[in-house]
Amino acid sequence: MVGPPEDGDGAFLERIGFPGEPPFTRGIQPTMYRGRLWTFRQYSGFGSASATNRRFRYLIDRGQTGLSIAFDLPTQNGYDSDHPRAKGEVGRCGVPVASIGDMRTLLAGIPLGEATVSMTINATAPILLALYVAAAEEGGVPRAKVAGTVQNDVLKEYVARGTYIYPPAASMRLAVDVIEFSTRELPRWNPISISGYHMREAGATAAQEVGFTLANAIAYGRAAKERGLDVDEFLPRLSFFFSCDIRFLEEVAKFRAARRLWARLAREVLGARRARSQQLRFHTQTAGSTLTAQQPELNVVRTTVEALAAVLGGTQSLHTNALDEALGLPTEPAARLALRTQQILAEESGVPNTVDPVGGAYEIEYLTDRIEGEARTYLERIEGMGGAPRAIERGFYSAEIGREAYRVARAREDGSETVVGVNAFREGRPGFSLFPGTRRSSAGQRIDPAEERRQIARLRRERGARDGPRAQGALDRLRRATDAGENVLPPVLDAVRVGVTLGEISDVWRALFGEQPAARAF
Repeated sequence: MVGPPEDGDGAFLERIGFPGEPPFTRGIQPTMYRGRLWTFRQYSGFGSASATNRRFRYLIDRGQTGLSIAFDLPTQNGYDSDHPRAKGEVGRCGVPVASIGDMRTLLAGIPLGEATVSMTINATAPILLALYVAAAEEGGVPRAKVAGTVQNDVLKEYVARGTYIYPPAASMRLAVDVIEFSTRELPRWNPISISGYHMREAGATAAQEVGFTLANAIAYGRAAKERGLDVDEFLPRLSFFFSCDIRFLEEVAKFRAARRLWARLAREVLGARRARSQQLRFHTQTAGSTLTAQQPELNVVRTTVEALAAVLGGTQSLHTNALDEALGLPTEPAARLALRTQQILAEESGVPNTVDPVGGAYEIEYLTDRIEGEARTYLERIEGMGGAPRAIERGFYSAEIGREAYRVARAREDGSETVVGVNAFREGRPGFSLFPGTRRSSAGQRIDPAEERRQIARLRRERGARDGPRAQGALDRLRRATDAGENVLPPVLDAVRVGVTLGEISDVWRALFGEQPAARAF
């Protein structure tokens, strides 16, 4: 265990390190939030591109400093809004974006040369990135000024979310295409956000979240090196995405352990030479799995505790969940309250005024060491299996996460783990609203079914108005480039500019790569 030593504060500080210095246990910047606050990046997307654009503008007007786009399931799975498999899902859990027209509408009036935009998209990441770049360039924003992040982390899809399309080797090839293109063409763009969030939501422990996420990062790093990219050129562009759960001290320590461990892995395993290449930069979202439909007003407290842990852990950007997300998509008042929670932490709490205020605390340092040690053990086991893709294929991640999820479910069922309002201190019923004038509801934000019909009509008009031969020629060029092993981003950019849709591009790759059947998923 780590505790205050007997040889004085100076020696202790030297042992745990300083903020802004490798291995970055105490933060990646020497002044942390005294120099710059984290980015307030609220996740939004629903209904239609125009409805989501209105929500973005609403949040920007109220102080949001970064956009984060949620896409609907058809978009995530490579289907246009009018595909039979998209029926009933268009705009339900995110925004539908099937064409350059949708992207133009989504981003209308947003200063793309100033705002940073994060897109939570994986299997279809090359297409959404191309649509974004094309829309920005149409608006007069050159590639050199396009700033943001695309998630592009397909490995965790085979473990925790399931929105993969192609077999793993093809999916990895497309992910590395995005990394390569961004490294060479988009100097302000982060081409991948390696995500532990979804594995944590599926039931992973803090140590599993760190170990599995960093193992996946090593796999992407090795693949990029095999492509011929210089490690010190692309590693500073990698970002990470973690959950922040309700276990306050453990979560603070988790972020510190992840930073320290990644600094060593980047240097020792991937061969990073520069200090910046060893920095773990990450976005955090408060834990959706801790939100409850029972007494949902209590979710404000949970989210505040989790957001404070993320700030004390040194996050670079943060999304705070809305209190009604256990009931449905967040309503506008709930989204505003979630944003205001971050603003109170930033402006009123005083926490950002001290760099790493918890550094040196006995329990924090003990937990940091413990989580790092447990995560290292997982990394060694994964490496012994041949790396992350092989370990995922063998079902190792899923089995470990499944055991923990089962343990937690049983503990909550028998009452040995308390969830206030669910298995203790119960009263009321789901759907209670804090906001005057709003009715009790079990659905939260409702999506008008007419939005789907309007989206389909818009998409079909856009297809009908395009130059058909040019669109077909662009698809033919994409097919040849993909088959020849070329980077797919240039031909995808050409295709979306002439009106080729997301589903049409995805179908080209389905024909070339095949699809990964759900029954055979890792």
